[in-house]
Amino acid sequence: MKIVTSLSFQGQCREAFEFYAKVLGGKITAAIPYGDAPAGMPITDEKYKTWLMHCWLEAGDQALMGADMDVKWAPNIEKPKNGFDVTLHTEDKAQGQRWFEQLSEGGKAVMPFGETFWSPGFGSLVDKFGIPWMINVIPAAGWKPSQG
Repeated sequence: MKIVTSLSFQGQCREAFEFYAKVLGGKITAAIPYGDAPAGMPITDEKYKTWLMHCWLEAGDQALMGADMDVKWAPNIEKPKNGFDVTLHTEDKAQGQRWFEQLSEGGKAVMPFGETFWSPGFGSLVDKFGIPWMINVIPAAGWKPSQG
C-alpha cells in the first residue's frame, strides 16, 4: 500500500509541483490540464483551461498528487490549509536543513529548524503556496540531545 497526500491549489499547482520537484529531486510524471479533459466533462470554462486537474510527482519511492480547484468545487480552498502537514523524514541533518531552507523561501517558518528532544533536526513551515510542511531528521541509534 502507498498513502499519497493530494494537495489543492487555485491555479498554482503546476508552479508548486515544479518547485517541489526541484527541491526534492523528483520528477513530475503527470500534469493534465482541464483543457485536455474529454468532451462532456463539466468544467469547460476557458479560465480553467491551463489549470491542472491532475498532477503527480515522484520523489524516490514516494509521491505527491495535486490539482487546481475553484471555490465552486472546493468551498474552503481559499482558506489557509489546516489539519495536516506534508512531512519529510531523512537521516541526513544537512539534507533536512536544505529542504527546510528551500521550502521556506517566500513562505514562513513556523518552528525554525533545529535540534529538539526527539531529533537532531526538526522544523515546520508554510511554503509560498500555503502548504504546511514538517521536516524531521531521524536520529541515529544512540543519539542523545546535546542539552540532555
